[in-house]
Amino acid sequence: MYKHILIPTDGSDLAERAVEQGLALARKLGARVTLIQVIQPLRAPAGESVQLRGTLEEYEREEHRQAEQWLAQAAARAADAGVPCEAVTAVNVQPYDAIVATASEKGCDLIAIASHGRSGLSAMLLGSVTQKVLAHTDLPVLVYR
Repeated sequence: MYKHILIPTDGSDLAERAVEQGLALARKLGARVTLIQVIQPLRAPAGESVQLRGTLEEYEREEHRQAEQWLAQAAARAADAGVPCEAVTAVNVQPYDAIVATASEKGCDLIAIASHGRSGLSAMLLGSVTQKVLAHTDLPVLVYR
């Protein structure tokens, strides 16, 4: 069956439930997991000020700190469950792109991801990361609600 599961997280409650379910599945299958947190960089407009540049650097440091914290907590849960685990932080303007690329690079055979149920205008304009992962990968995707 599945031997290597990629589990994206953004630290949200729904994503954390997907991490728990993905780890439980990995344990039952004897699979290993790669956890991924994608940081979306902010881009400053042309002619940015020194103050704005400092704010952007502060934002990026905080995002990395938060990602490391979430991934460390999830990796500890994997260790407690006896599931071999690697944690990865990626920086990409498009989170779905980093998720799909990491799954390919790491040789994953399943992506287990939370569904962030957008509806209405936001779904039409933005779509969700989950929908974009589904549209851009050939791998099986297990969506947790």
